[in-house]
Amino acid sequence: MVAIDINEQKFSSGNWLGKLKGATGPLVGLLALCIFLSFSTDAFLSVRNGLNILDQITVLGIMAVGMTFVILIGGIDLSVGSVLALAMMVMGWSANVAGLPLAVGMVFGLFAAATAGLIVGLLVTQFKVPAFIATLAMMSAARGVANMITDGQQIVGFPDWFMMLAIDRHFGILTATVFLMLAVVLVAWLFLHFRSEGRMLYAVGGNPEVARLAGINVQLVTIGVYVVSAVLAGLAGIVLAARLDSVQPSSGFGYELDTIAAVVIGGTSLSGGAGGIGGTLIGVLIIGVLRNGLNLLNVSPFLQQVIIGIVIVLAVGAETIRRHRA
Repeated sequence: MVAIDINEQKFSSGNWLGKLKGATGPLVGLLALCIFLSFSTDAFLSVRNGLNILDQITVLGIMAVGMTFVILIGGIDLSVGSVLALAMMVMGWSANVAGLPLAVGMVFGLFAAATAGLIVGLLVTQFKVPAFIATLAMMSAARGVANMITDGQQIVGFPDWFMMLAIDRHFGILTATVFLMLAVVLVAWLFLHFRSEGRMLYAVGGNPEVARLAGINVQLVTIGVYVVSAVLAGLAGIVLAARLDSVQPSSGFGYELDTIAAVVIGGTSLSGGAGGIGGTLIGVLIIGVLRNGLNLLNVSPFLQQVIIGIVIVLAVGAETIRRHRA
């Protein structure tokens, strides 16, 4: 009989140093990238550009938090980009076609996203469909429903206050959407570090059978994680709608790859059980800074994709070597 008490885990100085060490590589990479870009272009090292980078990573940052949870339990979610589009279209249709208040439309959009996550969770746990296949199917289905809502047409025209969420800088520094991303990151970090439910994710990702024998409801945890990932994708869709002042069913295409890349670059293991929100935030910043710097250097968007792909391979390779040595 295996006995593990999740509630008795202590975050000693050794544990904290171990977690910090896991994010050291990505942090060093981020600092090196910033130093290189600072010497490569005069426009990079400025307060204005730094704030622009924060504005640009809000959508990716929110989605990456949910993806971190998924990968921590050893899963994968390829549907987040399509779920983002689904939530946007449900919100837009509810507000601009059905005539409901925009706040109600937001709730409906998040509910649609949660439903998609629940379906994926049930497919994985109850019908034993591999997460890759279940989320791949949802990626197609959610995108199809998003297009069906308006027959593939975009919806424009939202209240001014909604657009100002992504424009108006409070205290002259951060927009409401950036504050929202930081709040999501903080809550997720506190959840993983100080709640037994958060530590359960590591246990499930480390060894689901041992976690089950320890009394953890692995199926419930798995379903909950996919629902949270979908809801955060929906929330990211609302943020993107505020930035664009419109919604369109093609939104979020390819975002799932950027989201997974950010999490992996941040040091979270694709096999589950290791990683954290701090590393993911660094991974998001690396992608945001890299894209911003390449744009400032007038690098072709096609070449940017190649460079980001190389960065992902290098990050995963370095993490693999580090774990083997450990």
